[in-house]
Amino acid sequence: MNTLNADLHCHSTASDGTLPPGEVVRRAHANGVELLALTDHDELLGLPEAAAQAQALGLRFVPGVEISVSWLDQTLHIVGLGIDPTNEALIAGLAQVRGGRDGRAARIGAELERIGIRGALEGALRYAGNPALVSRAHFARYLVEIGISKNVHDVFLHYLARGKPGYVEHVWATLEDALSWIKGAGGLAVIAHPGRYRLSHAEMDILFERFRDLGGDAIEVSCGAHDGGQLLAFARLARKFGLMASRASDFHGPEDSPIDLGRAPPLPPDLTPVWTRLA
Repeated sequence: MNTLNADLHCHSTASDGTLPPGEVVRRAHANGVELLALTDHDELLGLPEAAAQAQALGLRFVPGVEISVSWLDQTLHIVGLGIDPTNEALIAGLAQVRGGRDGRAARIGAELERIGIRGALEGALRYAGNPALVSRAHFARYLVEIGISKNVHDVFLHYLARGKPGYVEHVWATLEDALSWIKGAGGLAVIAHPGRYRLSHAEMDILFERFRDLGGDAIEVSCGAHDGGQLLAFARLARKFGLMASRASDFHGPEDSPIDLGRAPPLPPDLTPVWTRLA
């Protein structure tokens, strides 16, 4: 079961991915993915197209979402898997989270203009398949286009990460809200790419304990953001806190992602995969 080629976290043009939902599904199928979840940021719009394409290809599909959360002065991401996309509380909650993105995008554009990078907001909007979801990734693609940096990773490193000139603080959903919306919509909650968060060992333990106590289900143990050492470290934490394990590429597009769909390393054999609880 742990050898199933599952990819339970990826993005489309409904949020900050570069491929339309149907094309994401076709690429996953071509890569041998056997179980796929589309998990756009704070958005459900891509799910109908993705589900229809998966059905046409005979690919098992799981509706998902990735919710932006503010916790201990950091932005975390919680993936919801197997959610009911028609759940009213989830829809309303995500609309509330998306509502703050317009203001953040305008502030990022203003901060970049302050250091001499003009037209960044307009440039980011051209890359956004969904104008209601302008993200840092869209700004990054524009800055690469105009030659400010050589790639998206470099833009984040020098302009859009915490402490850099284009970084803008923003308050997202609470951890409690995100878990409530996911569980209320019949889904399973997963902490996405924990290796990306700047948390001490003690803070990580506090996060996982709180997440588990709120009804959280799993950790992304294997994902595009983790190296081999991190995979083993988060496998140990999954065991420590009695959480299931997830596997994901966090694919955003062929040019933007460290690994392709379906290419994450397999889970350690003793962990319980989160997909054993997905219908």
